[in-house]
Amino acid sequence: MIRNIRRRAPVNDSHLPHHLPGLIKQIYAVRGCQPHDCELSLANLLTPDEMAGLSEASEIICQALMHNRKILIMGDFDADGATSTTVCMLALRQMGATQVSYLIPNRFDFGYGLSPEIVDVAYQQGAELLITVDNGISSIEGVKAAKALGMQVVITDHHLPGKTLPDADAIVNPNIDTCGFSSKSIAGVGVAFYLMSAVRAKLQQYNWYQQQGIAKPNLGQLLDVVALGTVADVVALDGNNRILVQAGLKRVRSGQCRPGITALLEVAKRNPQRIIAADFGFAVGPRLNAAGRLDEMALGVETLLCDDMMQARRMAAELDGLNAERRDLEADMQQEALKSLQALSLDEQALPWAIALYQSDWHQGVIGILASRIKDKYHRPVIAFAQASDDEIKGSARSIKGLHMRDALELINSRHPGMITKFGGHAMAAGLSLKKGQFDRFAQAFDEVVRELLDEADLTGELLSDGELTASDLSIEMAELIREAGPWGQAFPEPLFDGHFRVVQQRIVGEKHLKLVLETECSRVMVDAIAFNVDLNTWPDATVQHAQVVYKLDVNEFRGKQTLQLMIEQIVPM
Repeated sequence: MIRNIRRRAPVNDSHLPHHLPGLIKQIYAVRGCQPHDCELSLANLLTPDEMAGLSEASEIICQALMHNRKILIMGDFDADGATSTTVCMLALRQMGATQVSYLIPNRFDFGYGLSPEIVDVAYQQGAELLITVDNGISSIEGVKAAKALGMQVVITDHHLPGKTLPDADAIVNPNIDTCGFSSKSIAGVGVAFYLMSAVRAKLQQYNWYQQQGIAKPNLGQLLDVVALGTVADVVALDGNNRILVQAGLKRVRSGQCRPGITALLEVAKRNPQRIIAADFGFAVGPRLNAAGRLDEMALGVETLLCDDMMQARRMAAELDGLNAERRDLEADMQQEALKSLQALSLDEQALPWAIALYQSDWHQGVIGILASRIKDKYHRPVIAFAQASDDEIKGSARSIKGLHMRDALELINSRHPGMITKFGGHAMAAGLSLKKGQFDRFAQAFDEVVRELLDEADLTGELLSDGELTASDLSIEMAELIREAGPWGQAFPEPLFDGHFRVVQQRIVGEKHLKLVLETECSRVMVDAIAFNVDLNTWPDATVQHAQVVYKLDVNEFRGKQTLQLMIEQIVPM
């Protein structure tokens, strides 16, 4: 769908450092930056003092470590869960833990989180202390089962809690009401990093490192893993998250990152010395996630834990193969989803406000990506379902601005008790399960609730532009300045610009990407441009001579040569 373009209104940027170029200052100012946001130093990280539960949790972990108890990290099967698990495993090993292992539930056998069934597996492995990462805040029954078996439980999570909290020995989650930690958008891996930092500090108070004859760990060495998980989980890049991500990117660019991350960048054909946050989000993260979507996330964790470069490359190649398989599955499912919508004779105006899709043979591990693709195409909240068992279907939800998905599911659940068997998540993404046979009823309830919570204007997609660039700003130098001004990401978007251009050349490359040469209307400056995944029924079109283009500035590297390239977000013939 063609999205409306709205230019950001200019704001006063005089409070920002004077050494910044004028365009960068304005870009920062309209995103609400303050002077301290322009200095992404680790010294400016939020301190852990206000993170509720951190002191209690770190004390429990210290005691378990010092008494050589069996510690088991209970992870999640996405990139945030894998990186959180990796951070805890590496940190605890560096602190001298000899009995620490991890367990990640297979999504097809156990589902999400600390379930009673996966607790039984942990118990059989001899676990005495369970530490959940990126999950656990909704695991009421799982925690109860663990406590009944005599295990201690420390929950670390960042997902929104329900009305009742599990009866764990300690809970660390900035999103519980009693927590004053101001970075509410921190990822699960960020919470794990803060916890490990607290454990490290507490062990030093106990004189542990001197007693054991080991060096105090440098947890800064884990920041590449923290950055990867933060970007891949698409959390808002507030000031604190930007500091974490920037520190991780610096490690990668300087060649100091984990062999597994280097290997994943290699198979994705990304240059580590030129990496930006988007490379974590669109190149490394999907390959890591492919393990949890189609197979066992343990492969992803082992890739990140690996210290041997050759072995890391072998595992990265396996992840790359899984990602290719995931892409093929997703493409087939997307075609089926679009056909099902077209079969209902629905145009964009007649579409329901909330789209619910279900096909029994869809792959559970790919429905989240499917929901995201359909959401992007129609700019409506989407939930895609796949069959989970003979009597249950599982759904993955993606939302749009203005609709808090978890709150919407909670409202549906309150009005239709028993229809949803479980749910959880965030404002923009969530997961749920339904009893089989309830899909049609749920789809209607979903649409009704969304119609209550949104206005029709919310269904019109919008592109926020930072304005039109002058001829002098259409340069590789400005593209580099913008690149260095990041990291960009969720809630801190990379600058978009718009303008009218003459279409000089156009051709399809890579089967479905539109390669163009554009010329500015007034100053006659020519630039290369590319639009990915275009509608081949529309492009190329030799009759189009002028177009309105929304784009990002990018530096294209080919055979050692760098050139300016516009990355097109939307192109509309004029």
